[in-house]
Amino acid sequence: MENKDIISRMNEKFIKMSKGHKAIASYISDHYDEAAFMTAAKIGQTVGISESTVVRFATGLGYDGYPEFQKALADWVQSKLNRVQKMGTKYKSNSQSEIIHSVLTADVEKINDTLTNLDPGSFSDAVDIILNAETVYIVGLRSCEPLADFLHFYLGMIRGNIVLLKTTSVTEMFEQMIRISEKDCIIGISFPRYSMRTLKAMEFAKDRRAKIITITDSIHSPMNLYSSCNLLARSDMVSIVDSLVAPLSLINALVVALCLKVPETVKNNLEMLEDVWNSYQVYLNDEINFIDDEPMLNYPLKKEETKEGEALA
Repeated sequence: MENKDIISRMNEKFIKMSKGHKAIASYISDHYDEAAFMTAAKIGQTVGISESTVVRFATGLGYDGYPEFQKALADWVQSKLNRVQKMGTKYKSNSQSEIIHSVLTADVEKINDTLTNLDPGSFSDAVDIILNAETVYIVGLRSCEPLADFLHFYLGMIRGNIVLLKTTSVTEMFEQMIRISEKDCIIGISFPRYSMRTLKAMEFAKDRRAKIITITDSIHSPMNLYSSCNLLARSDMVSIVDSLVAPLSLINALVVALCLKVPETVKNNLEMLEDVWNSYQVYLNDEINFIDDEPMLNYPLKKEETKEGEALA
Protein backbone atom coordinates (compact mmCIF):
# COMPACT_ATOMS: atom_id res chain seq x y z
CA MET A 1 0.00 0.00 0.00
CA GLU A 2 2.88 2.38 0.81
CA ASN A 3 4.06 2.68 -2.79
CA LYS A 4 0.60 3.15 -4.30
CA ASP A 5 -0.64 6.61 -5.22
CA ILE A 6 -3.74 8.09 -3.65
CA ILE A 7 -6.04 7.36 -6.62
CA SER A 8 -4.99 3.68 -6.68
CA ARG A 9 -5.71 3.42 -2.96
CA MET A 10 -9.21 4.89 -3.43
CA ASN A 11 -9.94 2.61 -6.38
CA GLU A 12 -8.89 -0.54 -4.55
CA LYS A 13 -10.89 0.24 -1.39
CA PHE A 14 -13.93 1.75 -3.13
CA ILE A 15 -16.06 -1.40 -3.22
CA LYS A 16 -15.83 -1.82 0.58
CA MET A 17 -16.27 1.86 1.49
CA SER A 18 -19.25 3.19 3.41
CA LYS A 19 -21.76 5.44 1.67
CA GLY A 20 -20.11 8.58 3.06
CA HIS A 21 -16.61 7.49 2.10
CA LYS A 22 -17.76 6.64 -1.43
CA ALA A 23 -19.19 10.15 -1.73
CA ILE A 24 -15.80 11.60 -0.74
CA ALA A 25 -13.91 9.33 -3.16
CA SER A 26 -16.25 10.25 -6.01
CA TYR A 27 -15.90 13.96 -5.35
CA ILE A 28 -12.11 13.82 -5.13
CA SER A 29 -11.85 11.70 -8.27
CA ASP A 30 -13.93 14.20 -10.28
CA HIS A 31 -12.52 17.39 -8.67
CA TYR A 32 -9.00 16.40 -7.62
CA ASP A 33 -7.46 19.71 -8.71
CA GLU A 34 -9.78 21.62 -6.37
CA ALA A 35 -9.83 19.04 -3.55
CA ALA A 36 -6.03 19.19 -3.22
CA PHE A 37 -6.39 22.70 -1.73
CA MET A 38 -9.50 22.11 0.39
CA THR A 39 -9.57 21.53 4.14
CA ALA A 40 -11.31 18.48 5.59
CA ALA A 41 -14.11 20.76 6.78
CA LYS A 42 -14.56 22.26 3.30
CA ILE A 43 -14.71 18.86 1.61
CA GLY A 44 -17.21 17.70 4.21
CA GLN A 45 -19.35 20.78 3.65
CA THR A 46 -19.20 20.33 -0.15
CA VAL A 47 -20.11 16.63 -0.07
CA GLY A 48 -22.64 17.02 2.74
CA ILE A 49 -20.94 15.02 5.50
CA SER A 50 -19.02 15.77 8.69
CA GLU A 51 -15.41 16.86 8.91
CA SER A 52 -14.65 13.84 11.11
CA THR A 53 -15.89 11.52 8.36
CA VAL A 54 -13.41 13.09 5.94
CA VAL A 55 -10.60 12.57 8.45
CA ARG A 56 -11.61 8.90 8.94
CA PHE A 57 -11.65 8.54 5.17
CA ALA A 58 -8.03 9.72 5.02
CA THR A 59 -6.88 7.36 7.79
CA GLY A 60 -8.85 4.52 6.19
CA LEU A 61 -6.66 4.89 3.10
CA GLY A 62 -3.55 4.38 5.25
CA TYR A 63 -2.54 7.98 5.93
CA ASP A 64 -1.68 9.23 9.41
CA GLY A 65 -4.20 12.03 9.14
CA TYR A 66 -5.81 14.52 6.78
CA PRO A 67 -2.66 16.67 6.29
CA GLU A 68 -0.71 13.66 4.99
CA PHE A 69 -3.65 12.70 2.80
CA GLN A 70 -3.88 16.24 1.39
CA LYS A 71 -0.15 16.27 0.62
CA ALA A 72 -0.44 12.92 -1.18
CA LEU A 73 -3.29 14.32 -3.26
CA ALA A 74 -1.30 17.45 -4.09
CA ASP A 75 1.69 15.30 -5.09
CA TRP A 76 -0.53 13.20 -7.36
CA VAL A 77 -1.95 16.32 -9.05
CA GLN A 78 1.60 17.62 -9.57
CA SER A 79 2.68 14.30 -11.08
CA LYS A 80 -0.22 14.52 -13.50
CA LEU A 81 0.92 17.98 -14.56
CA ASN A 82 4.46 16.65 -14.95
CA ARG A 83 3.22 14.35 -17.72
CA VAL A 84 3.25 17.37 -20.03
CA GLN A 85 6.94 17.87 -19.18
CA LYS A 86 7.63 14.17 -19.77
CA MET A 87 6.07 14.45 -23.19
CA GLY A 88 8.33 17.40 -23.95
CA THR A 89 11.40 15.45 -22.83
CA LYS A 90 10.46 12.44 -24.91
CA TYR A 91 9.69 14.28 -28.14
CA LYS A 92 11.51 17.64 -27.96
CA SER A 93 14.40 16.58 -30.22
CA ASN A 94 12.20 14.73 -32.71
CA SER A 95 11.00 16.01 -36.05
CA GLN A 96 7.29 15.95 -36.85
CA SER A 97 7.68 12.78 -38.94
CA GLU A 98 9.61 11.11 -36.11
CA ILE A 99 6.83 11.98 -33.67
CA ILE A 100 4.25 10.42 -35.98
CA HIS A 101 6.38 7.29 -36.34
CA SER A 102 6.96 7.05 -32.59
CA VAL A 103 3.31 7.49 -31.61
CA LEU A 104 1.91 5.15 -34.26
CA THR A 105 4.54 2.52 -33.47
CA ALA A 106 3.53 2.72 -29.81
CA ASP A 107 -0.11 2.25 -30.83
CA VAL A 108 0.77 -0.83 -32.88
CA GLU A 109 2.60 -2.26 -29.87
CA LYS A 110 -0.47 -1.72 -27.70
CA ILE A 111 -2.70 -3.51 -30.21
CA ASN A 112 -0.27 -6.44 -30.38
CA ASP A 113 -0.08 -6.58 -26.59
CA THR A 114 -3.88 -6.51 -26.36
CA LEU A 115 -4.13 -9.32 -28.90
CA THR A 116 -1.62 -11.44 -26.95
CA ASN A 117 -3.22 -10.96 -23.53
CA LEU A 118 -6.93 -10.90 -24.40
CA ASP A 119 -8.84 -13.85 -22.96
CA PRO A 120 -10.74 -15.52 -25.85
CA GLY A 121 -13.17 -17.08 -23.39
CA SER A 122 -14.14 -13.70 -21.94
CA PHE A 123 -14.50 -12.26 -25.43
CA SER A 124 -16.82 -15.12 -26.43
CA ASP A 125 -18.82 -14.74 -23.22
CA ALA A 126 -19.21 -11.01 -23.85
CA VAL A 127 -20.69 -11.67 -27.29
CA ASP A 128 -23.24 -14.12 -25.88
CA ILE A 129 -24.13 -11.87 -22.95
CA ILE A 130 -24.80 -8.91 -25.26
CA LEU A 131 -26.96 -10.94 -27.62
CA ASN A 132 -29.02 -12.59 -24.87
CA ALA A 133 -29.58 -9.57 -22.61
CA GLU A 134 -33.02 -8.00 -22.59
CA THR A 135 -31.50 -4.51 -22.40
CA VAL A 136 -27.86 -3.52 -22.84
CA TYR A 137 -26.61 -0.52 -20.89
CA ILE A 138 -23.35 1.19 -21.88
CA VAL A 139 -21.35 3.57 -19.71
CA GLY A 140 -18.11 5.34 -20.60
CA LEU A 141 -17.35 8.78 -19.20
CA ARG A 142 -14.82 11.57 -19.81
CA SER A 143 -12.16 10.36 -22.28
CA CYS A 144 -14.00 7.03 -22.66
CA GLU A 145 -17.17 8.72 -23.88
CA PRO A 146 -16.23 8.43 -27.60
CA LEU A 147 -15.71 4.68 -27.13
CA ALA A 148 -19.15 4.34 -25.55
CA ASP A 149 -20.72 6.40 -28.35
CA PHE A 150 -19.06 4.22 -31.00
CA LEU A 151 -20.22 0.99 -29.36
CA HIS A 152 -23.74 2.35 -28.84
CA PHE A 153 -24.06 3.39 -32.49
CA TYR A 154 -23.12 -0.01 -33.90
CA LEU A 155 -24.93 -2.12 -31.32
CA GLY A 156 -28.05 -0.22 -32.35
CA MET A 157 -27.67 -1.68 -35.84
CA ILE A 158 -27.35 -5.20 -34.44
CA ARG A 159 -30.10 -5.31 -31.82
CA GLY A 160 -32.64 -3.17 -29.98
CA ASN A 161 -32.90 -1.97 -26.39
CA ILE A 162 -29.52 -0.25 -26.11
CA VAL A 163 -29.21 2.44 -23.43
CA LEU A 164 -26.25 4.81 -23.45
CA LEU A 165 -25.83 6.39 -20.02
CA LYS A 166 -25.23 10.10 -20.60
CA THR A 167 -24.77 12.01 -17.40
CA THR A 168 -22.73 14.45 -15.37
CA SER A 169 -23.86 13.12 -11.98
CA VAL A 170 -24.34 9.81 -10.19
CA THR A 171 -27.96 10.72 -9.46
CA GLU A 172 -28.80 11.09 -13.16
CA MET A 173 -27.00 7.84 -13.92
CA PHE A 174 -29.07 5.88 -11.41
CA GLU A 175 -32.24 7.45 -12.83
CA GLN A 176 -31.34 6.18 -16.30
CA MET A 177 -30.60 2.62 -15.13
CA ILE A 178 -33.24 2.31 -12.41
CA ARG A 179 -34.94 -0.60 -14.22
CA ILE A 180 -31.81 -2.70 -14.73
CA SER A 181 -32.27 -6.33 -13.60
CA GLU A 182 -30.81 -9.83 -13.88
CA LYS A 183 -32.21 -10.02 -17.42
CA ASP A 184 -29.99 -7.14 -18.55
CA CYS A 185 -26.30 -6.44 -18.94
CA ILE A 186 -24.10 -3.39 -18.62
CA ILE A 187 -20.85 -2.66 -20.47
CA GLY A 188 -18.55 -0.43 -18.45
CA ILE A 189 -15.61 1.28 -20.17
CA SER A 190 -12.96 2.96 -18.04
CA PHE A 191 -9.20 3.50 -18.12
CA PRO A 192 -6.87 5.37 -15.76
CA ARG A 193 -7.83 7.73 -14.23
CA TYR A 194 -10.83 5.43 -13.51
CA SER A 195 -14.20 7.12 -13.24
CA MET A 196 -15.85 6.78 -9.84
CA ARG A 197 -19.23 7.37 -11.48
CA THR A 198 -18.61 4.38 -13.75
CA LEU A 199 -17.57 2.29 -10.74
CA LYS A 200 -20.78 3.24 -8.95
CA ALA A 201 -22.81 2.23 -12.00
CA MET A 202 -21.03 -1.16 -11.98
CA GLU A 203 -21.77 -1.58 -8.27
CA PHE A 204 -25.43 -0.69 -8.75
CA ALA A 205 -25.73 -3.16 -11.65
CA LYS A 206 -24.09 -5.90 -9.58
CA ASP A 207 -26.51 -5.28 -6.71
CA ARG A 208 -29.35 -5.70 -9.22
CA ARG A 209 -27.71 -8.97 -10.41
CA ALA A 210 -27.27 -7.71 -13.97
CA LYS A 211 -24.50 -9.28 -16.05
CA ILE A 212 -21.45 -7.03 -16.23
CA ILE A 213 -18.85 -6.66 -18.98
CA THR A 214 -15.87 -4.40 -18.42
CA ILE A 215 -13.52 -2.92 -21.00
CA THR A 216 -10.47 -1.69 -19.11
CA ASP A 217 -6.68 -1.74 -19.10
CA SER A 218 -5.41 -4.45 -16.73
CA ILE A 219 -6.22 -7.18 -14.25
CA HIS A 220 -5.52 -4.63 -11.50
CA SER A 221 -8.27 -2.27 -12.66
CA PRO A 222 -10.95 -1.67 -9.99
CA MET A 223 -13.52 -2.23 -12.74
CA ASN A 224 -12.77 -5.95 -12.52
CA LEU A 225 -14.09 -6.11 -8.96
CA TYR A 226 -17.64 -6.03 -10.29
CA SER A 227 -17.32 -8.29 -13.33
CA SER A 228 -16.37 -11.83 -14.29
CA CYS A 229 -16.22 -10.91 -17.98
CA ASN A 230 -13.25 -8.58 -18.38
CA LEU A 231 -11.92 -7.43 -21.75
CA LEU A 232 -8.46 -5.91 -21.35
CA ALA A 233 -6.80 -3.45 -23.73
CA ARG A 234 -3.60 -1.40 -23.29
CA SER A 235 -4.03 2.35 -23.16
CA ASP A 236 -0.89 3.88 -21.58
CA MET A 237 1.23 6.53 -23.32
CA VAL A 238 3.78 9.16 -22.34
CA SER A 239 1.57 12.11 -23.17
CA ILE A 240 -1.14 14.35 -21.75
CA VAL A 241 -3.66 11.88 -23.19
CA ASP A 242 -3.94 8.10 -23.19
CA SER A 243 -4.01 6.07 -26.36
CA LEU A 244 -7.47 4.62 -27.04
CA VAL A 245 -6.48 2.85 -30.26
CA ALA A 246 -6.30 -0.64 -28.73
CA PRO A 247 -9.61 -0.27 -26.83
CA LEU A 248 -11.30 0.95 -30.02
CA SER A 249 -9.89 -2.02 -31.96
CA LEU A 250 -11.22 -4.33 -29.26
CA ILE A 251 -14.68 -2.75 -29.50
CA ASN A 252 -14.51 -3.02 -33.29
CA ALA A 253 -13.72 -6.74 -32.99
CA LEU A 254 -16.65 -7.13 -30.60
CA VAL A 255 -19.02 -5.50 -33.11
CA VAL A 256 -17.75 -7.72 -35.96
CA ALA A 257 -18.14 -10.87 -33.83
CA LEU A 258 -21.70 -9.87 -32.94
CA CYS A 259 -22.55 -9.27 -36.61
CA LEU A 260 -21.23 -12.71 -37.56
CA LYS A 261 -23.34 -14.31 -34.83
CA VAL A 262 -26.61 -12.90 -36.17
CA PRO A 263 -25.97 -12.02 -39.84
CA GLU A 264 -29.62 -12.24 -40.92
CA THR A 265 -30.76 -9.91 -38.14
CA VAL A 266 -28.10 -7.38 -39.05
CA LYS A 267 -28.96 -7.67 -42.75
CA ASN A 268 -32.66 -7.09 -42.04
CA ASN A 269 -31.90 -4.11 -39.78
CA LEU A 270 -29.67 -2.49 -42.38
CA GLU A 271 -32.24 -3.05 -45.13
CA MET A 272 -34.90 -1.49 -42.93
CA LEU A 273 -32.64 1.50 -42.28
CA GLU A 274 -31.90 1.88 -45.98
CA ASP A 275 -35.64 1.91 -46.73
CA VAL A 276 -36.12 4.64 -44.13
CA TRP A 277 -33.21 6.64 -45.51
CA ASN A 278 -34.57 6.39 -49.05
CA SER A 279 -38.17 7.12 -48.06
CA TYR A 280 -37.34 10.19 -46.00
CA GLN A 281 -34.24 11.26 -47.93
CA VAL A 282 -32.25 11.34 -44.70
CA TYR A 283 -28.88 11.75 -46.37
CA LEU A 284 -30.18 14.60 -48.54
CA ASN A 285 -29.80 17.04 -45.65
CA ASP A 286 -27.24 15.27 -43.50
CA GLU A 287 -24.42 13.76 -45.52
CA ILE A 288 -23.08 14.26 -49.04
CA ASN A 289 -23.45 11.26 -51.34
CA PHE A 290 -22.04 11.44 -54.86
CA ILE A 291 -24.19 10.50 -57.83
CA ASP A 292 -22.83 10.91 -61.33
CA ASP A 293 -19.76 12.59 -59.82
CA GLU A 294 -21.87 15.38 -58.32
CA PRO A 295 -22.97 15.83 -54.71
CA MET A 296 -26.57 14.78 -54.10
CA LEU A 297 -26.84 17.73 -51.75
CA ASN A 298 -26.62 20.10 -54.72
CA TYR A 299 -29.21 18.34 -56.89
CA PRO A 300 -32.40 20.15 -55.80
CA LEU A 301 -30.72 23.55 -56.04
CA LYS A 302 -29.36 22.81 -59.53
CA LYS A 303 -32.74 21.52 -60.71
CA GLU A 304 -34.44 24.70 -59.54
CA GLU A 305 -31.78 26.87 -61.17
CA THR A 306 -32.22 25.00 -64.45
CA LYS A 307 -35.99 25.48 -64.41
CA GLU A 308 -35.61 29.18 -63.64
CA GLY A 309 -33.17 29.50 -66.52
CA GLU A 310 -35.57 27.78 -68.92
CA ALA A 311 -38.40 30.05 -67.80
CA LEU A 312 -36.33 33.17 -68.41
CA ALA A 313 -35.38 31.89 -71.86
